[in-house]
Order: sequence, then structure tokens, then C-alpha cells
Amino acid sequence: MTQQFHDPVLSDAALDQIFNEARTYNGWLDKPVDEDQLRRIYDLMKMGPTSANMQPARLVFVTSDDGKAKLAELASEGNKAKILAAPVTVIIGYDIDFHEELPWLFPHTDAKSWFEGDEAGRIEGAKRNSALQGAYMIIAARALGLDCGPMSGVDLDGVTAHFFAEEPQVKADWICSIGYGDPSTIFDRSPRPEFGKFTRFA
Repeated sequence: MTQQFHDPVLSDAALDQIFNEARTYNGWLDKPVDEDQLRRIYDLMKMGPTSANMQPARLVFVTSDDGKAKLAELASEGNKAKILAAPVTVIIGYDIDFHEELPWLFPHTDAKSWFEGDEAGRIEGAKRNSALQGAYMIIAARALGLDCGPMSGVDLDGVTAHFFAEEPQVKADWICSIGYGDPSTIFDRSPRPEFGKFTRFA
């Protein structure tokens, strides 16, 4: 039997859920998100492509009252209430020593040697690919029926110092609340550019 590599196109309803109708939420319904849901998000997220399968993202799922309070303390004024109300806010960090894991993550060749002695190159690769992984996380959460509220208004040095204190090679980059969004807290959708506005063929 010939192996099929192309799956059917997702339904319009699925595409609407992930992209067209999905929104960035500023407030949350009082509805929990459990550990099993977060594990399912991660299990989908990790399947997204990264360079040499480097998997540099390091996630902290902030769910405890103490953790939320500390994270809110380190956030900008406009983000404090969002963090405190969300069932979970994820800290997305990147590990600049990701190359130490490459012997098992990318066993096809000696990929670790590509990055040894080049911290600047590792930082560049870690930031780019962990951002990709964070985007996969949002898509995975939406696909599983959850909503997201990504944020950058936070003291990243403070977050790094507190939440990655035992991992000095990991740096916080941004945060994202996950839960069931309160529709009353969103703005009208902002404009999106038509094809051709910021695109071209070459």
C-alpha cells in the first residue's frame, strides 16, 4: 500500500478556531485549565520544526497563587490583572546551551560541534527557534479549544532571575496567558494587510 503523506485540508471551522476567529484575550473566565491540557499543548508544540531539532524553548507554567503574584509584580501595570486572573501564564525562555542536548535530539550528525565556542550564534538560534516554539504553543492551545493572551510587557531580567534562578543559561523572552477568554475583554479586530501589501515574489 502506498503511504499517504498529505492529510486532508482542515475544515473551515478548524481554521477559524486557530486563526480567523481566534483573538488575543485581555481577561479570563473563571474556568480552570488542568495539567493534562498543558501536557497536551506541549506534546503538540514539540512537534513543530526547529533548526536541527534544537528545541531551545524552556517553559514555566505559572499556576500557583504565589507564582502569579510574583509574575504580576514583575509585569507592567496593564498586564498585572491579566496574569492574576488567568488560570495559567506561561513563561517562554530560551536556553543558550541548547546544543548540549543535540546528541540525542539530532543524532544524525555531530550537530553539537556546530555551536560549540559560538555563544553569539547560539543566542541567535535559541531566540529565533524558541519564538517559533512559542507560536506553535499558541496554535496548539487554540486547536485544543483554549485561548491565549501573549504579552511582552514584563521585566525580563527580573523574570529570569526569579523563575530561572537555577538555570543561568536560560533567559526569559516573553509570556503568554492561557485559559478560556472573556469575550467582553477584547477589542474590535485590528486590520490585517491584504496579500501584496508586505509580500512579493522574487
